[in-house]
Amino acid sequence: MRRPQTLAGAAVGTRPIVVPVLIALNVLVYLITAAQAGNPMRNSASALFDAWALWPPQVAAGEWWRLATSGFLHFGLLHLALNMFALWVLGRDLEVLLGRARFIAVYLVSLLGGGVAVYLLGDLGTQVAGASGAVFGLMGGIAVAAIRLKVNPRQALMVIGINLVISVTIPGISLLGHVGGLVIGALAVAGMVFAPRDRRNLVQIGTVAALVILIVALFFLRDAQLGEWMCVTGADGRPGCGRIGG
Repeated sequence: MRRPQTLAGAAVGTRPIVVPVLIALNVLVYLITAAQAGNPMRNSASALFDAWALWPPQVAAGEWWRLATSGFLHFGLLHLALNMFALWVLGRDLEVLLGRARFIAVYLVSLLGGGVAVYLLGDLGTQVAGASGAVFGLMGGIAVAAIRLKVNPRQALMVIGINLVISVTIPGISLLGHVGGLVIGALAVAGMVFAPRDRRNLVQIGTVAALVILIVALFFLRDAQLGEWMCVTGADGRPGCGRIGG
């Protein structure tokens, strides 16, 4: 007998596993940075933070992995706690609805979407880190899923609106990363839950592939705009970056 499935094609009754694993990874990375820095609230002064954080000039200098690794870093314990709480609250239901593989895909493309949005339009002098882009992708996904399930999405939309207002009004929060993750996450989940049953896998894979292509295209567009950069580590251990040829 075939097991009953959710509208996204996941087996009904599966327990969330990916969300706890993601939370554990984020906590582990935070503990490493805190230990390296010797201060749990100033963990950004660590070697791993310097190697993984998203600073656009370093990405332009060839360190493209920062678009992904920055999503596992956090500025202090409060930043980590807020993002992990949101991931736990939002992620469990979405993982059950989508299934583990689809959830991982949504999480990662949202994370990359937030990172590329910062790279594309962000301030070249600002360092960015945090899982917020991926978390906002989950927020957008929850809202889309509510519409598909014919559930009133008002609560989900209110949460998104409140968090966007907070992103605008509180200094030091990356609005671009949040919006980028939100848009990509909503589009990814839309492809998952609105896919016709007879072509479900094709549409779902095609949606994720199209979003990845879009993200890569935006990355190369910005890379071409910025030109060639070079970064060197100074005597203080901090990198300095400059455009080659001016």
